[in-house]
Amino acid sequence: MSKVKNSKTISVTQTGSAIGRHRSQRATLIGLGLNKMNKTRELEDTPSVRGMISKVKHLVRVNES
Repeated sequence: MSKVKNSKTISVTQTGSAIGRHRSQRATLIGLGLNKMNKTRELEDTPSVRGMISKVKHLVRVNES
């Protein structure tokens, strides 16, 4: 898999707890690489990542770079 130069990235920070959430929402947070409060990840801006973020938008904060 080759990395594309000039690809946009987004910074995603977990702001809400996964405790008491549906199993699919917890799995989505783990798929994004988030498993603890205030943890931040730099992710590639793709439609699949955007879909995952929209599923847990009440638990994360997104900063576009």
